[in-house]
This record gives sequence, C-alpha cells and structure tokens, in this order.
Amino acid sequence: MINEQNLNLYKIFYAAATSKSLSSAAKKLFISQPAISKSIQKLEDNLGVTLFTRTSKGVQLTEEGQLLFRHVEKAFETLDLGEKEIMRMNHLGIKQLRIGVSTTLCKYVLLPYLKDFIKDYPHIKILIQCQSTNHTLKLLEEDKIDIGLIGKPESFKHIEFFSLGAIHDVFVSTTVCLDYLKERTLNTDENLFESATLMLLDQENMTRQYIDTYLIENQISPNHLLEISSMDLLIEFARIGIGIGCVIKEFIINDLESKKLVELPLDTPIKEREIGFAYSKKLHFSEAIEIFTDYYENYANPLNSY
Repeated sequence: MINEQNLNLYKIFYAAATSKSLSSAAKKLFISQPAISKSIQKLEDNLGVTLFTRTSKGVQLTEEGQLLFRHVEKAFETLDLGEKEIMRMNHLGIKQLRIGVSTTLCKYVLLPYLKDFIKDYPHIKILIQCQSTNHTLKLLEEDKIDIGLIGKPESFKHIEFFSLGAIHDVFVSTTVCLDYLKERTLNTDENLFESATLMLLDQENMTRQYIDTYLIENQISPNHLLEISSMDLLIEFARIGIGIGCVIKEFIINDLESKKLVELPLDTPIKEREIGFAYSKKLHFSEAIEIFTDYYENYANPLNSY
C-alpha cells in the first residue's frame, strides 16, 4: 500500500536516481544529505533490496534499483503530464464536464443536444460515461460525475432534476408477426403475450424493472421471454419479426409512420415516464455545470424532434 510517507520516499529515490548524487538530490529537495541517506535506507529496508551502490562520483542504481526506477519514472512522468494538462486547460479557459447516461438516452437524446452545445462552447471538455441509470445515480451520489441524463427516479433526496419531457413505453411488432400470432391464438385460451416471444431489456436496466412492474400489475405472464442488452438491438429484433418488443415510442416514430412496426393496443396503457438532467444538490457548481444547466433550460426539447 502506497501511503503519503512512501510517496515521499519514492520522491527522494527519484531525485537521487536522476541526480546520481545524494548531495545534488538534497539541494534539489531543500533537505539535508543525511535526511536523503536515511530515507533511501528506509526504502531499501521496506523493499528488502539494495537500490544504490556508492561510487567516488556519487551513487549508481543496482539492478533492483533500475527496475524500480523504470516504474517510478513512469509514475512521475504521468503526474507531470497531468499537471501540464491542468495548466493548459486553465490557460486556454478549458472547463470539464462529466456526464453519466445510459447508451439509449445517449444516442437518442444527449447526442442531438450536445451537437449544438459543443458548437457553442468548444472550450468545455466533455467526458461521457455510459452505464445504467442506477449506476449513474450512484456516481452522482459519489460526486464522480457532474450531470446525469436519467429517467426520473421515484425519490431523489440528493439531486436536482430538470425534466426534458415524457417518454412512452409501447409494445410493437411487425404486421406479419401479429397476423401470425392472432391466427395462432384464434381458437385457444392464450393471448398474444402468452403466445409470442416477448422481447425485453435485461433485468439490470431500469426500463426493464419498470415494465416488469407493469406486467405483474396487469397479470401478463409471457411464456417465451427474450432478454436483450440494448434498446437498439431490441428495436432491430422487433423489425425482423422475431416477436413482440417493448420499446420507447419516441425512438421508433419513423417505423410506426412507415408501418414497418405497429403498436399493440393495451387495455391499460403503460404510464409515461419523465427523463431529464440531474445533478447533485451537494455538489459545488463549477462554471461548466452552470453554463450547461443554463443552456439546456433554454434549449429546444430533443424529444420534440421525434
């Protein structure tokens, strides 16, 4: 485990190795030469090896010392690059914004929005993390992201939520598939959902959890279930007529208008859900977050384009 004390030892080791002299390392670090020698000895004791041999001209790395130096050198070079990147960002006025979003909402909602935002604010560096809504909420709570694009949770004590509008979950299939299912169930007690292959997102997805609740409440018990990892794949499976897919209506408007897919009428429609941007109440607002929130409050709702 590398603690603060060990980091200081490696700093002294790095200075001695690059200077090839304990006295030069002492001058560079503004500490005494005996303190340098004591720190090197402590690091050698910790590792159980000899790192330097003393010569008339100074110090020379042993074989073990050379091995350690290669790793320590990379670490300090990485730190140096990080500092230079921060300085460059500050010099150029570059801000950073970390956004968490599911793959589906990223493609259909966030990307159309970011296209204009990046054009207007090219100096803001955008970092996007794609994961489930549940994971995005966790990252918000841990202050590991600044903004999350999510489905509105039932309770959100620690976040502010700005709605972008509603989305509608619907069951769809091809006309050919539906005609086949209707004929198949014509003289049976089975309904369409019991006879068909029902295609849903996997159980880790918040949308799937929402639909599972709907199925239970409406006593719908599919006999054939196909779980699919992404909304895009689910839509594609529905398009080729494998079965009935539960998808977000706003994302298949063109398919519905062209009759490539048809929506199944439901006795009890699935209740609409809100999606929007969320950010932590306890997070200190950076300039990038403030610009982003001000921008989307005045931005045309991306869902209106569907």
